[in-house]
Amino acid sequence: MSIQVASKLPHVGTTIFTVMSQMAAEHGAINLSQGFPDYDGPAALKDAVKRHIDGGFNQYPPMAGVLPLREAVAAKVLDCYGAKVSPDTEVTITPGATEAIYCAVMAIVQPGDEVILFDPAYDSYEPAVLLAQGRPVRLPLAPPAYRIDWQRVRDVITPRTRMILVNSPHNPTGTVMTAADMAELAALAEQHDLIVVSDEVYEHLVFDGRRHESVLLYPELAARSFAVSSFGKTYHVTGWKTGYCVAPPVLTTELRRVHQFVTFVGITPIQLGLAEFMRAHPDHLRELPAFYQAKRDVFNTAMAGSRFRLTPSSGTYFQLADYSAISDRPDLEFVTWLTQEVGVAAIPVSVFYATPPDARYVRFCFCKNEDTLRAAAVKLAAL
Repeated sequence: MSIQVASKLPHVGTTIFTVMSQMAAEHGAINLSQGFPDYDGPAALKDAVKRHIDGGFNQYPPMAGVLPLREAVAAKVLDCYGAKVSPDTEVTITPGATEAIYCAVMAIVQPGDEVILFDPAYDSYEPAVLLAQGRPVRLPLAPPAYRIDWQRVRDVITPRTRMILVNSPHNPTGTVMTAADMAELAALAEQHDLIVVSDEVYEHLVFDGRRHESVLLYPELAARSFAVSSFGKTYHVTGWKTGYCVAPPVLTTELRRVHQFVTFVGITPIQLGLAEFMRAHPDHLRELPAFYQAKRDVFNTAMAGSRFRLTPSSGTYFQLADYSAISDRPDLEFVTWLTQEVGVAAIPVSVFYATPPDARYVRFCFCKNEDTLRAAAVKLAAL
């Protein structure tokens, strides 16, 4: 007897990140597709986690996260953004930023509510909206600048619009929102009583002297926003899948109502180790922009003689490249060929769009050792 299932996500398959990483492994290609470092996290951080494991801190933590880590997040938010938040009622530790975003959407969006997303959009956003029975309203960011057209945002807002989801620094384009963007966002959110979900997982990876424009810098935005970030991105430990959400008490209450039935808690010794490391090494955050900007520059300099066209990324650890001078193949076909025949894996940008533009862009990840980046550039520059 065959089982008939009506899928809630009929158009969703295996993520492109899994597909390309598997393809890279099968063909022995340099993997510049999925966003994970090929170097380890700080030794002092790993040692701290080991101490807590050996010290017997291996049972359930509080649902909202261990208090020392919530206090460390609150201290960081105050130091970085001048915002005083309560570790008890405004900070929640989650098993990854994706879970925090999912819980925020599920907590707020009612059936039929509209949620504004900006394409290219990270692939977890729309499924969360659909599972909440909301309606995604996807607005394209046009290459090569990939800036938000705020007039288009105004034009699509209806009485059913409930939420706007922004991502800065932006994956996959590497663009960052400006103070002017935040003023527009604040005005529209206030005028139309919108809830904001701000995906800020690359908050400390902003280059060339730019400032990260967090919603937490703006009291009027902070009062109606979920600000989501990632310890995995910040501390080079993406496999630990630990993130957090900062939101005002009324939103945090709703987030936690959902969170407790999705994963309930994160991993205790990892949380305690992160708290210890954050207190002992506040310099890590200050050093990140230069650390990743140097990697961006190594890769882009090595690519200077290639036929790829690159505009230096403003943030994240991703670099877009226009390959139109090399091939007229669609980007998914191009990255398949690039992985299997050239030996370098990348991500096609079209998969982040509902309706892809007529452009030829791929995304390379530069959170790799410099030798890895140079080796990949040699192969790419030969095209």
